[in-house]
Amino acid sequence: MKLFVIFFLLITGSFLFALNAFGQEKIPVPIKVIPVKPKKADSVQYHRDTATTMKKGVRQRDVADWLDDLFHVPPSKQPDTVTSRPSFSIVPAFGYTLVSRLAFVLSGNCAFRTGPDSRISTIAASSSITQNKQITLPILTNIWSKNNDWNFVGDYRIYKYPQSTFGLGSSSNIADEDPLDYSYIQLKETALRHMNGNIYLGLGYVIDNHWNVSEKGDLNGTVSDYSRYGEKAHSIASGFTFDGLLDSRDNGINPSKGAYLSFEYRDNYSFLGSTSSWRSMIVDVRKYFKFPEGSENVIALWSYDWLTLSGRPAYLDLPSTQWDASSSTGRGYIQGRFRGAEMAYLEAEYRYRITADGLLGGVVFVNG
Repeated sequence: MKLFVIFFLLITGSFLFALNAFGQEKIPVPIKVIPVKPKKADSVQYHRDTATTMKKGVRQRDVADWLDDLFHVPPSKQPDTVTSRPSFSIVPAFGYTLVSRLAFVLSGNCAFRTGPDSRISTIAASSSITQNKQITLPILTNIWSKNNDWNFVGDYRIYKYPQSTFGLGSSSNIADEDPLDYSYIQLKETALRHMNGNIYLGLGYVIDNHWNVSEKGDLNGTVSDYSRYGEKAHSIASGFTFDGLLDSRDNGINPSKGAYLSFEYRDNYSFLGSTSSWRSMIVDVRKYFKFPEGSENVIALWSYDWLTLSGRPAYLDLPSTQWDASSSTGRGYIQGRFRGAEMAYLEAEYRYRITADGLLGGVVFVNG
């Protein structure tokens, strides 16, 4: 309980600092689309993307615009903006990662607004089948209420997931690869209520279920960190979360300015079905600003801290790289390369335009 009070005070202080350092920018309200009557009955007004690079007067283009130009598809008569009518996209692809080898992926997302002044709500899903015999289906939801009073965030995953682990701690050696196999399901839903300015507070429930967990490799007689920590063929982590959010970004999908700060305190209970009782805290801080000033290039700073406060989580529930919600920590390393009781992660990224219309861009990043 003392640890919880200390971390609550730290997080509260972080919020107060963020308010002063980042400023309370108002929640961005989209410009309402007003129909314009043509001067003549036979005239037709076409609209492209509503976003432009104002400094150079260059129209912003994305892949859909490029395909329209390639196949001579006339521009839509409607403004290119997200409305209450859902907008869908589905993309099949082949890929390669260290953890999956070759993979066939089918990804899709849906974007919409629940009201004319609401933030953009999204539902994103992707399914994949890999050369390593992995089957994954993650579904991420981020739904805003009509007047942005509520934000409902969901994370649902179903995995059949052979995957290697490499031991515990920052000094673990990639040569100590320990192949595991397991099945996994996560159900997570959080409801955040608007408090003031860009601040939201809320509660959630999450359950992580790993079963059929087994070691598949021959370690030449050595004992793995997984075995020393305590093998569990089946583990459940079930508990409530207390969550906070400060979000002053100008765009949640591709921000160019503003800040994002979130925290999640998680308490897992045996009476809810947990294999053991344990508590954790996740603090996620991001800051964006244009550099040079007035350009479309962006510096993005990120701090992600995942801490076990008390108790003993199952091995696969311990903090680990690329097991955050967006699978982004530890970029450049195989998923699960680093695992331990606490994880402190920092990353800086410079995002720059290659073409003036924004169709092509690049990034340079460093992390630790």
